[in-house]
Amino acid sequence: MIFFNRSFEPNFSTEIPTRSPLKFHKRLPEYKPTPLHSLLQFAERFGVSRVFVKDESQRLGLPAFKILGASWGTYRALSERYPDLTKDWSSVDELAKKLRSCRALVLYSATDGNHGRAVARVAKMFGLRACIYVPKGTADARSSAIMSEGATVTIVNGTYDDAVAQAAHDAEEGNGLLIQDNSWKGYEIIPRYVIEGYSTMLWEIDDALEAMDEQQPTHVLVQIGNGSFAEAVVRHYRAKRSQPGIIGVEPDSAACALESVRAGKIVKVSGPHTSIMVGMNCDSPSLVSWQALLKGIDCYVSISDERAKEAMKLFAQHNIVSGETGAAGMGALLEIFSEENQTAQKQLHINSQSRILVISTEGATDPNSYQSIVG
Repeated sequence: MIFFNRSFEPNFSTEIPTRSPLKFHKRLPEYKPTPLHSLLQFAERFGVSRVFVKDESQRLGLPAFKILGASWGTYRALSERYPDLTKDWSSVDELAKKLRSCRALVLYSATDGNHGRAVARVAKMFGLRACIYVPKGTADARSSAIMSEGATVTIVNGTYDDAVAQAAHDAEEGNGLLIQDNSWKGYEIIPRYVIEGYSTMLWEIDDALEAMDEQQPTHVLVQIGNGSFAEAVVRHYRAKRSQPGIIGVEPDSAACALESVRAGKIVKVSGPHTSIMVGMNCDSPSLVSWQALLKGIDCYVSISDERAKEAMKLFAQHNIVSGETGAAGMGALLEIFSEENQTAQKQLHINSQSRILVISTEGATDPNSYQSIVG
């Protein structure tokens, strides 16, 4: 389904993001910018000037971008709780030594896979413990990956949102620190920090385009989920003089942002959600991201699992490993360029001069599933 947002405001204003998260991430082990591919074959296929693909299949040693938000969000939260301990450090080992007195602190989070593993990795990096909650039905490979980081994994008999509620409850009961990329009334500060952390990827895209002597994209496709990453994209590109069209992407079976924007208020799309694009199997949008979703995104596209599979295979043909959620942006582009959606192409002003940015947000986070789809 393609839905044009009637609440979109061309001049929707956001705070101009800073490069502070990027400076922080550069101090982490294994940091390096992820690749930005300019793929001529894709541009020719869609009849546009450029198709850029930001490849997040390897980010700071993990197969997804989520550690950008998890690390910055955790660091900012620790800085507020222990301001003296987070000053004057030059390496993560040095920071971990400063945090030794906080070893009893436990980080809590809920996840469908990538965010939880990222929080677990950050806990290990900082010398802390982590308790991660996953909804029933989460792939064993994703749970095992979280446990490989030294975290405890609890399976919640419900949806992703049920897992979030349980993690929040247990964090409060255990006097822990909840590091969540979702938000609700009373829990809004740390999700803001997580969103800020994602800006590192967007600054990298700007820097790569400049190095390639390329112009900014005219269209950006972004996966929604609970909306945190989408808000980071909106904040970044709506602050620019030349603003691209932003297209939000969701699974057909969990299009909570699309349905909320259509209703003009946050609504819940009840589960269980069974899309293979598990990173977007959410009941409702995040509270702090709602205004960006409502006013900052031009158009919403919901896609089937088959479109995601088609996109995964297409990426693989060009040596890009992209998981089910990671390939969703390309899946939406395939949907837009399908025969029945030619009118949508015109409404989105996509033509031979267009420069389209697709973000592959993850690699093969479930290797068995990836192999069964791609072969």
